[in-house]
Amino acid sequence: MAVNFAFKEKYDMQDLLAIMTILRAPDGCPWDSAQTHKSIRRDFIEETYEVIEAINKDDKDLLCEELGDVLMQVVFHAEIERERGRFAFADVADGICKKLIERHPHVFGDVKVGGTDDVLTNWDAIKRKSKKQKTYASAMDAVPRELPALMRSEKIQHKAAKSGIAADTAAEKAEKVLADAAALDKAVKSGDTETVRGALGTLLFDAAGLADAADIEPEIALTEQTDKFVEGFKKAEAAAIEAAQDKLWDAALQQK
Repeated sequence: MAVNFAFKEKYDMQDLLAIMTILRAPDGCPWDSAQTHKSIRRDFIEETYEVIEAINKDDKDLLCEELGDVLMQVVFHAEIERERGRFAFADVADGICKKLIERHPHVFGDVKVGGTDDVLTNWDAIKRKSKKQKTYASAMDAVPRELPALMRSEKIQHKAAKSGIAADTAAEKAEKVLADAAALDKAVKSGDTETVRGALGTLLFDAAGLADAADIEPEIALTEQTDKFVEGFKKAEAAAIEAAQDKLWDAALQQK
């Protein structure tokens, strides 16, 4: 039985919504109809990282494709909720439109700003008010624990710095990292795994704080360093292979 769908040369948002409804229907795709929020949550993460990859590569075609994959994930989750009668994609669009209007009073209202710093300050204040975050601690609690550990640590320490309670300079943070390194060395020599884990956690936490104080994204810094390690390893491995081959060749010549 042919599906009731109008094929086109170019599709739009409404077509995407219709396709997802068809796929999730009882006579649609068995795999799509069996999925839940939890079963496809990892797909959402992977698609998001693929968007980041496209941005890093400055590949417009790949970026367009991967943004489509992320949009599909949004539509997928919204369709699951529509079937439950709790909300639909239109509610998702309505919610983000209202949020953008509310958090840009300098565009949609009469608030005056002097630059991007004022915009970010207003955004944070409006966000805390809308989410009923009366303290900086409650704002920290709102940072998802599911974020990559370095990113979460940096975001939480950034909020702490804004409170004025923990506002160390980059130099002071660097001193903490050096002290942490010494403590980690001592922990490793002790041979106690729990002590090492605690010391390592402290070092990583303070390193993320140093990144925030120095206005550096720790995830990017670590990614770049990992890239350098991989490139260095490739060169070392290639040199080792070449040296081994030369040794075998010399041995073969000596046998002659």
